[in-house]
This record gives sequence, C-alpha cells and structure tokens, in this order.
Amino acid sequence: MKALTWQKKGKITCESVPDPIILDGRDAIIKVTACAICGSDLHLMDGLMPTMQCGDILGHETMGEVVEVGRDNKRLSVGDRVVVPFTISCGECRQCRWENWSCCERTNPNGKQQAETFGYPLAGLFGYSHITGGFAGGQAEYLRVPYADVGPIVVPEDLSDEQVLFLSDIFPTGYQAAEYCEITPEAEKTIAIWGCGPVGQMAIRSCFLLGARRVIAIDEVPERLAMAREGGAETIDFRTHNIQETLIEMTDGQGPDAVIEAVGMEAHGADTTAQKIGSAVMSAATLERPFALNQAILGCRPGGIVSMPGVYAGALGPVMIGALMNKGLTLRTGQTRVQKYLAPLLERIRKGEIDPSFVISHRSASLEDGPELYKKFRDKTDYCTKVVFRPHGVAA
Repeated sequence: MKALTWQKKGKITCESVPDPIILDGRDAIIKVTACAICGSDLHLMDGLMPTMQCGDILGHETMGEVVEVGRDNKRLSVGDRVVVPFTISCGECRQCRWENWSCCERTNPNGKQQAETFGYPLAGLFGYSHITGGFAGGQAEYLRVPYADVGPIVVPEDLSDEQVLFLSDIFPTGYQAAEYCEITPEAEKTIAIWGCGPVGQMAIRSCFLLGARRVIAIDEVPERLAMAREGGAETIDFRTHNIQETLIEMTDGQGPDAVIEAVGMEAHGADTTAQKIGSAVMSAATLERPFALNQAILGCRPGGIVSMPGVYAGALGPVMIGALMNKGLTLRTGQTRVQKYLAPLLERIRKGEIDPSFVISHRSASLEDGPELYKKFRDKTDYCTKVVFRPHGVAA
C-alpha cells in the first residue's frame, strides 16, 4: 500500500509499504477513506519530536471502512464506517474508567521509555513517534487499529467523510480546550484564543457552542484571521498590534475570563524587549518556544483559566510561572480525551449545529501529493489551512 512516511527532519515521502495485518484479537483493519494533516504533524516534520525513525508512517486523523476484524472484537463488523480517535485506549485500566482516555496505562508498548520523560506511561498514539508506541499512522491506504473495540465510533451514512473526519482529533481537541474554560451562557465569559490554526478554529466555534459571550482570536495569517471572524470571533493581528495592550483596550481593562493557547511548541512572536531577546536566543537554539503560552498567561485576567491544547514535547524556555502563580490562574492541559467527546460531538454535527469541514482548504485524491501539501501547510502558503486526502481516489 501507499503511505506518507517520515524520512528525516524536513523530509516527508510517499512510499510503498507492507499492508497492515491483524496482530491481536481486538484489532481491526480499516480501508482509509479520508485522512488529514494535523498541525502537530508539523512538529514531526520539523524534527521536534524525539524517537522518530526513518520510514515511520505518519497521521492520526483517520476514518474509513472496516475490512477485517479480530476474533475478540465483538463491537465492529466488516463494512462499518468508522472514525478513529488519535488516542489508543484499552477501556479497562483505571485511567480509562475515569475517562482519562489519553492517560491509558496499557496501550503504549514503549511505556517504560515514555515514563523516563513523563514519569508514567500514557496512551499510545497513532503515527506519533516511538515514545508514544511506534504505531503506524493513518496517512495510508489501510490502517491497523489496536483496541478497536474501544476507540472507533461508527458514523451514519447520511454524513459525509469531511463532516465527521475531524472527530478523530481537532474537533474534540478544540472542544475540550473550550470546556476547560468553564463556559456557560449564564457566565457571559470572554475567551481569548492564541492561534487560529485548525484547533484554534474549532475552539472558537466550541466556545460559542458552550455559550461564550465573546471570543477574541489572535494570529498573524490573514486567511486564518478571516476564518476566525467568519466564526464570530473578534481578532487581533499580532504583526500590527501589541497583544496585551489591545486585549486590555478591547475588554475595558478587565481582561479575558479564560484563555486558550492553541499554538504549542513552535510559537513565534513577542511583545516586550525581554521576550524578543528570548525569541532570538531560543529560535537559534531550536528549543520549544513558550511565547504564546507566556502571552496567554499575561493576557488572562487574575483568577482566570489558562487552557492549553497546544502540543509540547519536553522542556521549555522560560515560562512566566510567577505571573501564573501570583495571578491565581488555573492551568488545564493534556492530550485530548477523544473517546469522551465522540458521541456528543457527533450529535452536534448531526443536528447541524456545526459542520467541521469548514476548515478544509486543500483536498487530494492521491497520497503522492502529500510531501508538497505538507510544505504548503507548514509554510502557510497557497491559503492552506487544512489538508484532507482520499487515499483511494474517491471524490469528496
């Protein structure tokens, strides 16, 4: 089969690789009908995630048709149309019972190695380095899904692939980030969001779904800022405006009640002289850069919430922990507990409350286009906001 593979820093290729096979009774094999490039895949492309190996198959936003089921999997049947969460969860350990699906204690075969970095093993992830299990990803024609009796959700035929594909990651991720802000219609909260990429866009819509009064979105890419405004957000272009000063002005000195940092380890931009010096030093050293996180901490009103869906791999440059502590802020973060949100968010799509396909800018019926589309997405050229592949050439 064809698959998109990581070769080395900056190099993604489409290769012929062996078809996946059933390895455990709870497995399933799906024929991939749609898959996407996620913003966090760019961290892999840029060499910022450790333990990637040449030839690793990428991708963790995947859906398709079940073509084979392991003997112990009683939940799925051949022919089922499913969306696959990027987190691999057993459904039986204490973390899964607590609905902390992304903290599953059993599904990462390299958990001992991961514990050396994080203290404990966490859930395996599709296509996201060997420290998260070394599982083949879904930017391929076929995918083996471990623990397939727990993760995938069967989706109705009257919804298109593009409407439901992002249940695999970015829609639940944006929704969880918004939910962490403790939004209710009665609270009339103002939420500020750093980053108007796909997760940021889903977070904007999710904030309004939950009842936010205002959303202020921050970015520098014109098409992303325009998309944010289409979703109801007010926007700040940090190329032309000082973020902190503008937030204070827009909120009459009160500040946002909660903030969402949807950028992660490759943030750019700084307001103050100290931040600009740190930006130059850390960029030169290729360290993970907490600029967006620091701006979010600074921008949140005292006593507010900092929600952080942005991905980080390890140690950061200087974080404004003093501001976090002295302002009495609550920091909430974590890989998305996708399984918790699958059914309720599918129902929101079915009811017409949201159509997540709005974020798609580029479509391809061939994985051969993958390397070039990775570059466009990374470099934000050709108005690229989200890429979806149809590996078997079926029209969207």
